[in-house]
Amino acid sequence: MKIEMGSKPTGPLKGVKVIDLSLLLPGPLCSMHLADMGADVIKIENPRAADAARVMYKSASGMPGLFMMLNRNKKAITLNFKRDKAKEILFRLLEDADILLEGFRPDGMDKMGIGYDVLKERFPKLIYCGISGYGIGGKYVDFAGHDSNYLALAGLLHQSGVNPTLGGYQLADVGGGTLTALSAILAALYSREKTGLGQRIDISMMEGSLQFLSLYGGIYSSEKKVPEPGNGILSGGLPNYNIYKTKEGRHVALGALEDMFFKTFLRQSGQEKLLEEFSYSPENFPAIQDHLQKYFASKTVGDLQPIFENTDSCLTLIRNLEEVVACEHLKSREMILEIDHDKYGSILQFGSPFHFLSTPTNYRMHPPEHGEHNEEIYSKIGYTKEDIDALKKERVV
Repeated sequence: MKIEMGSKPTGPLKGVKVIDLSLLLPGPLCSMHLADMGADVIKIENPRAADAARVMYKSASGMPGLFMMLNRNKKAITLNFKRDKAKEILFRLLEDADILLEGFRPDGMDKMGIGYDVLKERFPKLIYCGISGYGIGGKYVDFAGHDSNYLALAGLLHQSGVNPTLGGYQLADVGGGTLTALSAILAALYSREKTGLGQRIDISMMEGSLQFLSLYGGIYSSEKKVPEPGNGILSGGLPNYNIYKTKEGRHVALGALEDMFFKTFLRQSGQEKLLEEFSYSPENFPAIQDHLQKYFASKTVGDLQPIFENTDSCLTLIRNLEEVVACEHLKSREMILEIDHDKYGSILQFGSPFHFLSTPTNYRMHPPEHGEHNEEIYSKIGYTKEDIDALKKERVV
């Protein structure tokens, strides 16, 4: 779906102002969700060291793919927090701000003299959200880390298989970081409506990731037994909830957990008598799975198409990204979008997953160039063009 830029905010956060100091993925995706919901987001980057996402995965025309996927609906300015004047400028920006989002190490803002203890005295209504690997306290507070580290320490990789496997996507960053922070920010905005006060939000990507093990946590709590990796309820232990290979080498996902769905699949695939031959019990799972493996190995994706189309079969093709982008369902839900960028032409965007019927999200601005809105934003907080030129010479902006 082609979308036109330039409309005014329509979402539920219209009028909310966000100062975003975060970089790369977890924070910028969070602030983009806020921006899609109508918030005014100002992205701040160092004038000499831009967000690294700007130089990652560039197209032949120089279009930075990752940055473009995470930063629509934002305005971008530069500010060098190593310069003394930067603190004064940040304070001006925060005078009417609602949210500050950052993704530094827990003591990063304190070292720059703009940590929460400093800001809360001057801006008591400010909601301050920091996303870090392990949170602002505890043994791992000073440890560096990435997605795999958080998933490893939270136990998720253990459940991925006897030989633990990386999923190939950033589960901890997005699930543990972005969406956890987003939920907390929205709750803090609601709390401020009642109390008039902001607060600090401490988001740990490791802790956010832990929530994905709630099912296994429940099993461990009741049985006091560590779930078996690679052979659990959701990781290959059930024949009716598993991945199978087709005749031409594609893969399908059978997700027929409940009895009625599994029976529908068996009926649709002409295997109604399988459960008569093998009762559905753990000792028969290997035999049932072996039968299903042979069945799928004899079928092409085309052969399976009628089963895919059955609403209760719970059988789906495992798509690649090209197929996902072409999906008519996602297109009809406005989740696969294209925007026209003045510099790079047509750009793929994933739409907002938040569908508000009365206050819909919308897309107003293309992902900004580095420092694109310096003059616009700084002039609004009292700086003249001469002032801005002087700040540039002093390497402040």
